[in-house]
Amino acid sequence: MKKLLFGTIGLSLVLVFPILTMAMGRVDVGVAIPLPPPIVFAGPPHVVVIPETNVYAVPDVDVDIFFYGGWWWRPWEGRWYRSRDYSSGWNHYRDVPSFHREIPPGWRNDYRAHRWKDHQWNPQRVPHQEVQQNWSNWEKDRHWEKQNTWGVKDLKHRTDSQQQNREVQPQSRPESRETVKQHDPQPRHENSDRRKDDKRDRRKDDKRDRR
Repeated sequence: MKKLLFGTIGLSLVLVFPILTMAMGRVDVGVAIPLPPPIVFAGPPHVVVIPETNVYAVPDVDVDIFFYGGWWWRPWEGRWYRSRDYSSGWNHYRDVPSFHREIPPGWRNDYRAHRWKDHQWNPQRVPHQEVQQNWSNWEKDRHWEKQNTWGVKDLKHRTDSQQQNREVQPQSRPESRETVKQHDPQPRHENSDRRKDDKRDRRKDDKRDRR
């Protein structure tokens, strides 16, 4: 009787334990990262380019939405999300995008005050369609930097200033001895021989004159 009782309990444990394990595994696998709530736009949003970057921001909403590298980006509850569409299709991005380090936290205040690093900033509102079609070429050709320095008055980009300094003050290298010899049409020993010959000819001429 006891053997039968213990056998029944053991069989029950064998059957129940895998079921519990599978249930726990399903719970772990089923844990999903929440997605940010959708943002309702009246139409495709206009953007402004953040000075000294190739990052575009949507200034007309209270949450941060950026466009960079062909993706739309937005932070939400300590996480980052990206999508090919500005209004839907958000997917979790595991890290902080590198471009965000170039954007100051108070960029909205700078936008509203039309100031950037103590310079007057006249931000240009760019239509959504133009950004989608041209962002790659604009980044490749340094469009915003060359056209109007991002709309910031008297702003000088670091790369430009360095290039100008290199062009204005080229580094002069002293010529080596081999280079000097190549530029010298007559070697030194040939010059000395010619001088000796000239002196001999002069002596001969003097002797002839005396005779």
